[in-house]
Amino acid sequence: MSARKLHLNLFVYPGGHHEAAWRYHGTDPSRILDIGFYQDLARRAEQATLDAVFFADGPSLADNVRYASRFRLEPFTWLSAIAAATERIGLIATASTTYTEPYNLARLFASLDHLSRGRAGWNIVTTGAPQAAGNFGLDAHPVHAERYDRAREFVEVVTQLWDSWEDEALVVDQKSGLFADTDRIHEINHTGRHLKVRGPLNLPRSPQGRPVYVQAGSSQDGRSFAAAHAEAVFTAHQTLRSGQEFYADLKARATALGRNPDQVLVLPGISPFIGSTEAEARALHEEFNDLTQPEYSLQLLHRLLGLRLSADELDGPVDRRLIETGGERGNGSRFQLVLDIIDREQPTVRQLLHRLAGARGHRVVTGTPEQVADQIQEWFEQGAADGFNIMPPWLPGGFDLFADQVVPILQARGLFRTTYDGTTLREHYGLPRPTAVPTSTKEYA
Repeated sequence: MSARKLHLNLFVYPGGHHEAAWRYHGTDPSRILDIGFYQDLARRAEQATLDAVFFADGPSLADNVRYASRFRLEPFTWLSAIAAATERIGLIATASTTYTEPYNLARLFASLDHLSRGRAGWNIVTTGAPQAAGNFGLDAHPVHAERYDRAREFVEVVTQLWDSWEDEALVVDQKSGLFADTDRIHEINHTGRHLKVRGPLNLPRSPQGRPVYVQAGSSQDGRSFAAAHAEAVFTAHQTLRSGQEFYADLKARATALGRNPDQVLVLPGISPFIGSTEAEARALHEEFNDLTQPEYSLQLLHRLLGLRLSADELDGPVDRRLIETGGERGNGSRFQLVLDIIDREQPTVRQLLHRLAGARGHRVVTGTPEQVADQIQEWFEQGAADGFNIMPPWLPGGFDLFADQVVPILQARGLFRTTYDGTTLREHYGLPRPTAVPTSTKEYA
């Protein structure tokens, strides 16, 4: 049996993941709408044999774009262009189960999987931004539990659509004149609480059978959903202990549902500041934090915790008593993560803002390439991660440092591949190609 290997994705964010990345002298903000920039990044990640590039998305404009590059690039358009410029690296796009329809989404992902010859992955989100509701004719954003209830049904419908063509349905026999075996193409006739879809899909089953199912969210609802459906889970943790707890809990939940826990990959986010010495790395991190703008950071804190603070309060303590832990916001995993930072570290407001500036609650590490590799190895070997979403503080330089200096260390230690063994994202992740599931006529109450 081959030794277990790390999985690494490049999480692409316009400019980089630090909120002040666009202001850093090593960033060229004039290129954040240039597809050539992202194609170059993806080719660089492919040279480093990373598993995938990942694009986040959201169906509304962030309320703090005044101070940072917070717009969203539509991922299917962008990843289609990246697919044409690469050969092996996986292509993961975020799409919402709250603000899309399953038939349209199934077509988009199946098309991307065909276009890329089997490299597509779907990051399944329910959308946490309440301002999205007004863009889709809704008076209010559905509550957390309702969004997850729809998401469960949505994923089952999309799965049925992707399986509505059996593998043998596409015949293309020029001699007999038979193009498709219609006995192997099935309507799904789904009627549920949230959705009603007839099917079948209007294109054949894709190279991977189904794109890889990825999920982001660590709330109790998110964990239950991931255990049932996800094949890779994007998550955020600040401490090894927190990562281990999540990892063990998710694997146990998947096992209890009859799934192979090795086929549910846990991939926390990590944002590395790398220097030739630890002091150099810390100085680089401080240089970025010095570029932050309090107006932006305070808006982020309000969105995460509901706290409205002013610049005059930056050097005072975070008053835990002012944070309302109930209600809809309290259901979010990122809310609890920030509370844990406050309780554990007792930061000033400014210190908390700097903690969040690096990667919006994901773990920021500073150090030499060896120290960054050590931390990745520790989490991988101590039951906290199957790999990581790499979130460079700035682009392209932050990723270049990781690819040039950290990846070779992980490879030399036998932790990460030096060449691709397969061509699809499922093969990179060590996941089987699923067989088509018989069409369900299950009715949802």
